[in-house]
Amino acid sequence: MDKIVSIQNLTIEFNRNIEVVKNINLDVIKGKTTAIVGESGSGKTLSALSILKLLPNGADIKNGNIFFNNVNLLKLNESEIQKIRGNKISTIFQEPMTSLNPLHTINKQIEEIITNHNVITKNEAKIKTINLLKEVGLDNIATRPKIYPYELSGGQRQRAMIAMSIANNPEVLIADEPTTALDVTIQLQILELLKNIQSRLGMSLVFISHDLSVVKKLSDYIYVMKNGKIVEFGTNDEIFNNPKNEYTRELVSYQSNIKESKNFDSDSILKVEDLNVWYPIKKGLLKRTVDYVKAIKNVSFDLKMGESIGIVGESGSGKTSLILAVLNLIESKGKIKINNKDLRELNKKEVLNLRKEIQIVFQDPFSSLSPRMNIEDIISEGLLIHHPNINKKQKEEKIKNILDKVGLDYKNTIEKYPHEFSGGQRQRIAIARALILEPKILILDEPTSALDVTIQNQIINLLNKLQEQLHLSYIFISHDMTVIKAISNRIIVLKDGLIVEENISSNIFNSPKSEYTKKLISSVI
Repeated sequence: MDKIVSIQNLTIEFNRNIEVVKNINLDVIKGKTTAIVGESGSGKTLSALSILKLLPNGADIKNGNIFFNNVNLLKLNESEIQKIRGNKISTIFQEPMTSLNPLHTINKQIEEIITNHNVITKNEAKIKTINLLKEVGLDNIATRPKIYPYELSGGQRQRAMIAMSIANNPEVLIADEPTTALDVTIQLQILELLKNIQSRLGMSLVFISHDLSVVKKLSDYIYVMKNGKIVEFGTNDEIFNNPKNEYTRELVSYQSNIKESKNFDSDSILKVEDLNVWYPIKKGLLKRTVDYVKAIKNVSFDLKMGESIGIVGESGSGKTSLILAVLNLIESKGKIKINNKDLRELNKKEVLNLRKEIQIVFQDPFSSLSPRMNIEDIISEGLLIHHPNINKKQKEEKIKNILDKVGLDYKNTIEKYPHEFSGGQRQRIAIARALILEPKILILDEPTSALDVTIQNQIINLLNKLQEQLHLSYIFISHDMTVIKAISNRIIVLKDGLIVEENISSNIFNSPKSEYTKKLISSVI
């Protein structure tokens, strides 16, 4: 195998005393895709960025060598490494909006990287930029030179970043989680684009990710990292069909988890009939309504006691509008019944009493938990609203009981603040806050999307266990089909505010009917 990059005995430390990458060896094969997989803090991004000496402040290479075409990159001075960055070796980052300069047009930024490394006229650079934008599927903006990053969608911005990264026909492209911030359907488009460009240029690709479903589609060789060490290396086939390391097995098995389908003969705890959510479009001096954005169109479904319904769809499909309407937090038309009580027919006091029956856990626990309140205050806030006469001992007992259920120690938790916990622990706290009111229905709005794969798995297992213990009904919102299949008995597929398919999970995954559902499922291993 012809190595184009060889990392040898690399150790990286923070603040000159904490080793975050520990004596790793990693080879990138010419013309192939090498994936580095691991959770946050595993050292995968630092290992890759060390190739171009792009380490963050406080991080230093303690020892090791990095060879590119037999040249030791760590021996080069700043001027010499700059000739390689963006030219021989290029990068794509996770969030294109923070990587693109908001003050300059897309065309100008691509032209700049071309002229920095080539003796070329401005007109030639402009023509090359237009051709690059067309190559990455941005034909509609290629000839519009005044387009700024904020005017593009997430997928378009990532295509623009790819155009910039391949502008000088690099030999190696480092892609750091380039699809994480994108919807599943857009993610697939970007992966296909990268494969096509790699094939055309004969480029070597270093792909960094925590998502094995993405890695399986793209990689030839895989390095699995944990706590700064490489715990396993193998071909795509070896890693997915015969993983040796326990951590690798855990990552691979998570992708194939599917919740058992059941027949629910119980009564419907929630019934939604002909639900419509329309947002008015107002124009003119008097702000008259001229039209509507139809976010939800005639949606009907019911939720049985103890059942999990997964609602899946890309951004803009109407998932969030649907749950906000069910929670009576936005205006809607149609019937919403909880325990056979129609929300439209209840007064404010009755609606408030019914709210404790249906609770929500949000996507990002750090932004949904108040940084000014300790955990005791956060968890007991709803309890005190709905049970103002509860005494201190009763409150303490309830908090202790619910923290125990979500796997947190009462004494080591209640006096701390959200910033003192990890992402997974914060989500457990958010779940405890929702469950302390003993709801019958729990709405989970992308509760695992901000978490690493292994932590996602822990939260899904916790939710499944709590459902059995407390006889809960779940509405689980996500665009991630891997998560959806691990939590849902039944799946509703939303697109443009309409239900395009509804069935039990096994039927959705084994024999999807709609083309859109097939496209979503193709993102999963």
